[in-house]
Amino acid sequence: MATRQPPAGPRTRPLWRNRDYNLLWMSRTCTEAGFNASLMAFPLLVLAVTGSPAQAGLVTGVNAAAQLVAGVPAGTLLDRWNRRAVMLGCEVARGAVLMMLVWTVWRDTVEVWHMVATAAVLGLCAALYDPAEEASLPHVVPEGQLATAVSMNHARSNIGQLLGTGVSGVLFGIKHVLPFAANAVAHAFSFVLLLFVRLPRPARDRGGAFERGFWRETAEGLRWVWSHRLIRVTALCAVALNFLFQIVYLVLIMAAQQDGVPSGQIGMMAAMFGVGGILGALAAPRLHGWFGRRLSVLVVFWAMAVLAPLSLTASSGPVLGLFLTGMAFFAPTANTAVSTYQLLATPDRLRGRLSGIIGLVSGVSAALGPMAGGLAMEWMGARWAIVAAAVGTAVTAVIATLSPTLRGFSPPGGGTEPKREDGHADGPDGPDGGPGEGTVSEHVPGATGDGVARAPESSRRAP
Repeated sequence: MATRQPPAGPRTRPLWRNRDYNLLWMSRTCTEAGFNASLMAFPLLVLAVTGSPAQAGLVTGVNAAAQLVAGVPAGTLLDRWNRRAVMLGCEVARGAVLMMLVWTVWRDTVEVWHMVATAAVLGLCAALYDPAEEASLPHVVPEGQLATAVSMNHARSNIGQLLGTGVSGVLFGIKHVLPFAANAVAHAFSFVLLLFVRLPRPARDRGGAFERGFWRETAEGLRWVWSHRLIRVTALCAVALNFLFQIVYLVLIMAAQQDGVPSGQIGMMAAMFGVGGILGALAAPRLHGWFGRRLSVLVVFWAMAVLAPLSLTASSGPVLGLFLTGMAFFAPTANTAVSTYQLLATPDRLRGRLSGIIGLVSGVSAALGPMAGGLAMEWMGARWAIVAAAVGTAVTAVIATLSPTLRGFSPPGGGTEPKREDGHADGPDGPDGGPGEGTVSEHVPGATGDGVARAPESSRRAP
């Protein structure tokens, strides 16, 4: 007698058919491309107007400093405010300040303070927009597709970097105003896309959100991140690798220039690094499934520890580019493992603070790395600077491999996977006019905390 099969459950729609995720993905791609276009064009514009490299560095530094200073407070605000409204407001502010800059450049009345003010506003908006978008991801993507979505987001960052830097130089050569005008258009397009994204109202908006005070809530986020041992260790690994990679990358580029490598080949090296990141992001879901979480993190350490000293044998720009491609390839897999775990481990009410804190730590390490690389190259020379960075990476890799904490970073489905439970959704309809599907809160029973390890993309990040 045939056994009756239980009815099949509802099938999860493919990620490429997920309307809200695709709208968020395209919106952030626009902002990434625009950000990189302006970031490259700012020093060129300052040099064209003033001829001062110091002032050119000032404008770029103001943008990074604004993101760092605002990072942690912005995270606390995002855990109070409606994230979709924050993203829309950021796009309005960025578009407005860019159009004002475009107007002054077009009329040939632009001054350094115009560019400094614009860079500061763009940095502040990035400190709000980026963690708001990242914290919204679990609301639009089912848990089973979260790792794939995270890896595609890393591909998006590399695509934005390649598009922005590639187009910026061409546009600036045609007319100085064009990169900034293109950035303003990108933010306008992003604003339109965000209008159609459906996100729920967080339950924290229903009263009592401001009772504890702003700084107490900020301190709560700091305690949360620090008290989760596994997240703390992976975040420290990310900081160390970010710092060491920035040294290797800068020294390789400067050494190639000193050795007389043509500028076109140096540009090819940077492009090959971006391509390595994109290919790695596309392969990350499958590699993450093969390796599991712990090995996904360790492989990027060992890849850099091996490839960095081998790069000393390269005799041309394209060969150096291949080594950079290899270093970039495994970073998205590690980021996928760590970021997915962290998103699932962190309650929704704390995700903004988490992203702000990790963004600050990653930004500091990314800023100090180039400084250390320049000093190391001046004191030791290019070869010994790379060797020192490779030794530092190998030591960190050994520590991570032997770490008892990372041994608990088990493969997917290995028993420590964070469990999701309903409870923080607002109801069927949020303030954004859409259904609150996928609105859940995540936590690790008996544990706290999280930290998003960020890849060294043009980016800013590496696990």
